[in-house]
Order: sequence, then C-alpha cells, then structure tokens
Amino acid sequence: MRLYTLGINHHTAPVSVREQVAFGADKLPQALASLAGGPAREAAILSTCNRTEVYCAAETPEDAARWLADFHRLPIDRITPYLYTLPEREAVRHAFRVASGLDSMVIGEPQILGQMKDAVRAAEEAGTLGTLLNKLFQRSFAVAKEVRTTTAIGANIVSMAAAAVHLAGRIFDSISNQRILFIGAGEMIELTATHFAAQAPKAITIANRTVERGQALAARFDGRAIRLEDLAEALPQHDIVVSCTAAPLPIIGLGLAERAIKARRHKPMFMVDLAVPRDIEPEVGELDDVFLYTVDDLSQVVASGMEARQAAVVEAEAIIDARVEHFLHWIEQRHSVPTIRALRDSAERMRRHEVEHAMKLLAKGEAPEKVLEALSQRLTNKFLHAPTQALNQAAAQPEQDVNLHAAVQRLFHLHQGD
Repeated sequence: MRLYTLGINHHTAPVSVREQVAFGADKLPQALASLAGGPAREAAILSTCNRTEVYCAAETPEDAARWLADFHRLPIDRITPYLYTLPEREAVRHAFRVASGLDSMVIGEPQILGQMKDAVRAAEEAGTLGTLLNKLFQRSFAVAKEVRTTTAIGANIVSMAAAAVHLAGRIFDSISNQRILFIGAGEMIELTATHFAAQAPKAITIANRTVERGQALAARFDGRAIRLEDLAEALPQHDIVVSCTAAPLPIIGLGLAERAIKARRHKPMFMVDLAVPRDIEPEVGELDDVFLYTVDDLSQVVASGMEARQAAVVEAEAIIDARVEHFLHWIEQRHSVPTIRALRDSAERMRRHEVEHAMKLLAKGEAPEKVLEALSQRLTNKFLHAPTQALNQAAAQPEQDVNLHAAVQRLFHLHQGD
C-alpha cells in the first residue's frame, strides 16, 4: 500500500465540473466506508468549493479514480481530463501546501486548514483514518502552523468574502444604503456576513433551513432570520444576495429571479454564489438587472493581491520541501519496521536459548568462568552465522559480492583493517 492523492480543483476544472464531484457532509460517511472498503485501505476526502480530493493508502490510484466517478454516477472519461493523481512524494508535498494555503484560490487563506481538519474528523469517525494518513495530516497541520508563524503568508489576507464586498462596491455607491440577504448559516456565510456588516448596511437577513441557527447568526449582526421557505417573498426586498448552502439543487432559479426583479421594478440586484454545487442557476446572470458572481469570478478579483505575497511563498515552499523530506524519511523507516522487528526477535530467541543452556550447565556444577566463555562464543557464532554464510555464497557472484560486502561494512561499522 502506498500513499496517493487524486482530485479535481480550481486549477484544473471550472465550477461546472467541480460541483459534479463534490461531497456533501451527509454523503461523506457512506463515501468513506465505500472507498476504504474497496480500492483503499485508508481514506480521507476533502471537499470544498474549490476542490474535491481523495487522500488514500492504496495499491494503485486507478481504482480510486474509477470509484470517484462511479460514486457520482459519472463516466470516467467525464472527469479524467480534469483529474490529477499524485504519487507518494508529490502527495505529501501537496497536502502540506494545501494545509498552508499555498494551493488555495486566495494564497494564504486560513479557511482551508479548518476544512482539512473537518475532513480528518470525518475520516476518524468513519474509521478510515489509519496510521499513514493520520501521520500525514498531523504533519500537515504542524507545517501549516510553522509556515504561518515564520512567514508573512497570512498577512493582509484577501479572502473570498473581502472580494465579494469589493465587487459589491463596484455596483453600489454605498453598501450602507443596501439591504443584504444571506442564504445559509455556515462558516463561509458567517465570514462573508462579517465583512459586509463592517460596511454598516441598512439591513441584514439570514435565510436558513434551520431557523434557530439562522437566528443565532443574525443576532450577531443585529439582523433578522427567516425560513428558507420564505425566500420567494424576501428576495425582492434585498439588493445584495449572498448564498452558500449544501443544497444539491439550485435554490434560486431563473423564474424566481425574474419575479424578484419585476417586483423591484428592475432595480439592480447583486448576487454572489459561493456554493458548490451552485445555489443560483447560471441563467440568472443573463438577466439585465442582475449581477451574478460565482467563486470562479471572485478569483479574478483576489488575483491582484497575490504579488505582495510572493516573497512569503518562496519562504513557505522552502519550509515545505524540508518537511517533505522528513516525512518521507519517516515512511521509509516505517517500511523497515517489520524487518527490524524480525531481526530483534531472531536475536532474542538465540539469546534465550543460550541462556537456558548456560543455566543448565551451571546447575550441573560447571565452572562459571567456562560457562560464560562458552556462552559468549556460542552467541557470537550464532549471530554471525547468517551474514558469514551469505558472504561465502556471494563470492561466486562478483557484483552481488561487492554489494553485500558494502552492506555488511555499513551494518557492522567495519573499516579496512578491522
């Protein structure tokens, strides 16, 4: 079993493809059990707006790729052009870069670290996180902490939420005069609401399937909460709409948006769809009075803030490269553990046998000095029998003889003349 990472992210695929392979929280337990019970021995799934990645310990990654397509009922050739598969070294480096925010749409953003920790918790609860993946993620978290504390990668973060506020400022002269509707009550909505609330809008409304959770979030911003079922009535009353839910189907369709615009007498609406799969049908963006932006659109805004972080990125990459080598060394050591254990077990059996033999001689009245001398000689002969025999047999094969001689010299710290 080797370590592999495979997935689809914002670098390789548009949102229309990413949403087809996304995993909702309710599907994760089933998916993890299916993956670890089939092509993988260990498994964890990281699914966010920008990526769906499978981290696994498996014999080959091809079966895991077919599993990903089959689970989402897609033909494998539908995702193959967008799929990346990373073997051990590249998989470790990728995990460290993702945790540190270097592979994010917004370089250095901290949200991905929390999302990765959520993925690990889900794998732990599903019982699919073994020794290898557990060590990988714990090292990933440690590397992310080191990167953030020793470099400026997290300074002046331009988040997706900040980008949404920036885009809204292009549409409206003042956000303080606008009414804002947030659909959902998750982490991304909370973050985005925090950014918008700083602009002191006229009103904030939270629409959520669970109204109690919506009320808890709305209370933070002196807003109000409504049920998702009341969305059609509330939509025309708001100028800015930000949506991010885990709904499998769009919440705002073309017809609903058209009715809202008509009720507003074609007053412009600014919409941000942060969900994957999308909460707002793409056709809504074609309406004359609607300005619709997806997570891919926001990436164009945040790109301008990347140049200032390049020096920190170079420092972070150097840290990650060093830590990758450390982790790979741990993996190699782990591969040698069975051999080391077998060697020690063999030596221990020899030791016990010879000690028992010596104790019997002592019980018969043999002189302790002679018994100790015999014990040491017999142990020496037994310990050296196998390597001596191997050296004698290798003498007939010059190439093997040279390699074996070098190995023995290294193992027993021998030098010329010893």
